[in-house]
Amino acid sequence: MTHHAPLPPEIARRRTFAIIAHPDAGKTTLTEKFLLFGGAIQMAGQVRAKGEARRTRSDFMKLEQDRGISVSASAMSFDFKQFRFNLVDTPGHSDFSEDTYRTLTAVDTAVMVIDGAKGVESQTRKLFEVCRLRDLPIVTFCNKMDREARDTFEIIDEIQEHLAIDVSPASWPIGSGREFLGCYDLLNDRLEIMDRADRNRVAESVEINGLDDPRMEQHIPADLLAKLREDVAMARELLPAFDRERFLEGSMTPIWFGSAINSFGVKELMDGIGTYGPEPQPQPAAERTVAPDEPHVTGFVFKVQANMDPKHRDRVAFVRLASGHFERGMKLLHVRSKKPMSVTSPVLFLASDRELAEEAWAGDIIGIPNHGQLRIGDALTEGEVLRFTGIPSFAPELLQGVRSTDPMKAKHLEKALMQFAEEGAAKVFKPSIGSGFVVGVVGALQFDVLASRIEIEYGIPVRFEASQFTSARWVQGPKEVVEKMVEDNKQFIAHDNDGDTVFLTRLQWDIDRVIRDYPGIRLTATKELMV
Repeated sequence: MTHHAPLPPEIARRRTFAIIAHPDAGKTTLTEKFLLFGGAIQMAGQVRAKGEARRTRSDFMKLEQDRGISVSASAMSFDFKQFRFNLVDTPGHSDFSEDTYRTLTAVDTAVMVIDGAKGVESQTRKLFEVCRLRDLPIVTFCNKMDREARDTFEIIDEIQEHLAIDVSPASWPIGSGREFLGCYDLLNDRLEIMDRADRNRVAESVEINGLDDPRMEQHIPADLLAKLREDVAMARELLPAFDRERFLEGSMTPIWFGSAINSFGVKELMDGIGTYGPEPQPQPAAERTVAPDEPHVTGFVFKVQANMDPKHRDRVAFVRLASGHFERGMKLLHVRSKKPMSVTSPVLFLASDRELAEEAWAGDIIGIPNHGQLRIGDALTEGEVLRFTGIPSFAPELLQGVRSTDPMKAKHLEKALMQFAEEGAAKVFKPSIGSGFVVGVVGALQFDVLASRIEIEYGIPVRFEASQFTSARWVQGPKEVVEKMVEDNKQFIAHDNDGDTVFLTRLQWDIDRVIRDYPGIRLTATKELMV
């Protein structure tokens, strides 16, 4: 790794990370405990940073609260010790994985949460692959140790085998399930004892001098102590010691054990992110790489959330600042439209609470309320033309037709669908022949979410119906060949909300046929959102 001059202190103290996990691994609970220890809330289960009037949690959409899952990535900023944490919560449910993929383009590190009983699950594997593509450093938290968990070596083996990454234990659990007492902190030679009586209390730390310290016997029963000493000796022999350089390169992950619901192991995890986690990293653009300590402000939109406040029909663009020191009221160039934009009311988030951001630094995530000017992939700069790369858009895996059950509202439906398309909540295709729209999503649950949001936010009752098409591909190639292919295959052609040509298919055979008959045509399953 090349060693640059140290970053300015305000930027160097930023830690921007996402939490990734399979559904039910305990991600929302962990997020709340982070906010609790960061002083942003007084009691887990509700965010109360702004008095009693506005209680909320990191899951603020109605459907999330009804179903108990996170479906949209929310960003939260808070201080912890000398650090400024920017935490991006991501949907764990595989039906919303595209939102998660895009979110990972805006962070410098990822916290992978694993269930101590279930180990590495399918969705964890998928998300991990995305981190791998971006060489993101990964911190692992093995949760739910207070329930019957698997053998610690078995969990570590499974991570190493399935994810092909070296695992270095930062702490070691003492007992599991009902016998779970706490952890031995391997990095600082400390004993951490869990308090089962008060779930919101930070665990008690006992300063000891290594595993042979006689004080250990006052806190741990003899059989568990013997096992701990034996396990740690084996772990130190068999597993690699923590190496920060390898962690930052993405080839090693430190693992902490704990129980988020009992607030146990969370503070050690946060200390680990602060102490060892990466500072804001350079961001790739088509023209050059943007370093965080550059004086000029640059940033890119990685998420758009419409109707966070249904009363105001507002849209907030989540912007990751790539460089500079941003101040409220700045004029920035919106690169795609080549127009200047005054950013007068940028917000910092605490779940769905917001406060005006007077200033922000590289690494921070700010929200810019707008009326549809900003889209995913847009760049904002102080004048330079930059296009940030690596923000993907994926071909949907499920396609359905959509119509309003109230014919008087058909025109409004088009507007609602375009909003959701720009937000990235779904792909909306307008077929060349016939009226109506085809909506594409990654997972079936997204259709329920869309139907519920269109009704709640726009007052339009809709029905999704089976479509003859099963997949969509973006069409690329020489202009004249594309035009001929489009002319010959009108019944399969549609356009997405950016106006790009899309080939809607029923079978893999259709794709093979087009590639065979029209040399030079490429049908792609991803499109890079670069404007």
